[in-house]
Amino acid sequence: MMRGMGNMQKMMKQMQKMQKDMQKAQEELVQKTAEGTAGGGMVTVLVNGNKEVLEVKIKEEVVDPEDIEMLQDLVLAATNDALKKMDEITNSTMGKFTQGLNIPGL
Repeated sequence: MMRGMGNMQKMMKQMQKMQKDMQKAQEELVQKTAEGTAGGGMVTVLVNGNKEVLEVKIKEEVVDPEDIEMLQDLVLAATNDALKKMDEITNSTMGKFTQGLNIPGL
């Protein structure tokens, strides 16, 4: 009976440590950025770990008043590219915590 309690305490300590490590990793993620591009670098979008757009750069030569739709498509594509890259960074950072765990909801 006592042996089971020791294992339980050890497991709780490990869970608390993992929780602290996850929190630290999430805080570090916020500091990370990902850059997405479209149109061969004509449009660049920078996002952070909170998936907030920090910066949008548009090269002058891609601005065509006759074709606003193309520019909108490039901004959209660059933004989605940046968000996808941030998802990959997030998954690789946080994935190590959920790897091997079979906890519903994670």
